[in-house]
Amino acid sequence: MIVFDQVTKVYEPDVVALRDVSFHIDKGEFVFIVGASGSGKSTLVRLLLKELDPSGGKIVIGGRDLSRLKKSKVPMLRRNIGCVFQDFKLLPNRTAAENVAYALKVQGEGNAAIRKKVPEVLAMVGLAHKMSSAPDELSGGEQQRVSIARAFVNHPPLLVCDEP
Repeated sequence: MIVFDQVTKVYEPDVVALRDVSFHIDKGEFVFIVGASGSGKSTLVRLLLKELDPSGGKIVIGGRDLSRLKKSKVPMLRRNIGCVFQDFKLLPNRTAAENVAYALKVQGEGNAAIRKKVPEVLAMVGLAHKMSSAPDELSGGEQQRVSIARAFVNHPPLLVCDEP
């Protein structure tokens, strides 16, 4: 469950990205947030990931009030959120398979599980034949699909996509 309660984000000097945003998303819901460029969609994603703190209001994810979440606990929060970023954030010196495997390694998965899951998820996004390709050898759409595979490989309870 995700709750935004009267969330405001103001960047200095006085640039309002979000003003009094409130919504409630239940487990299992599939939600699209659409808007013009500069309307605050990426700011909303960064607030969900606790990359930013709101200027006002309250954000709750899975019953946890993010304003009370200690900085040391933020990595644990993020491990439960699969993310697809606008710029994909692929590791340039790693293959498609290694980029996907990285998400599993961070979670402490063993090598046997990684060898099984990585090809499966790359096949799901139609990239089984590109496992050994570096990001600069992939088209933009293929890079995006590697990013989606990496976000999904751990089956996170929350999947957030910024401009998927």
